[in-house]
Amino acid sequence: MPDDTDGGIEARVGETLRETDATVAVAESCTGGLIGSLLTDVPGSSDYFDRSVVTYSYDAKRDLLAVDRETLDEAGAVSESVARQMARGVRDTADTTWGVATTGVAGPSGGTAETPVGTAYVGVAYAAPWGTGDSSTWVERYEFDGDRTTVKDEIARQALSDLRDAVQRRA
Repeated sequence: MPDDTDGGIEARVGETLRETDATVAVAESCTGGLIGSLLTDVPGSSDYFDRSVVTYSYDAKRDLLAVDRETLDEAGAVSESVARQMARGVRDTADTTWGVATTGVAGPSGGTAETPVGTAYVGVAYAAPWGTGDSSTWVERYEFDGDRTTVKDEIARQALSDLRDAVQRRA
């Protein structure tokens, strides 16, 4: 789990976004709005935070983020490819510098042998200036232990940590 000293990861992400004059939007499935809540716990977050879209169902992922039906059918919602499309979709529909997405199995049920409870994918998408061809997306798979609330919290904080790392790499 990321280190939450010095004001918490949400404050450090905010500082990093502010320093780079960047904005972020979030697409949340398994975290159910927790990332947006953490970001808005920081005073002045309106300087860089645009929105959090909770897309829990397949229909919501398709309707609000343009995740394609074929990917949902073939890979399922808890997959690298869906996290990638969610991160790109929220970045592009919000027209922000960064998009972050979470999809996973918070438990206590719903896991499989391939995707056990506690599995999450975090996607981070960057929008480079038009014409540069430098836009990119990263997705990481994680496994967390604990009850549902603990797993959701760890996923949300990991997503913020991944965002901060990505912003710092691009700075």
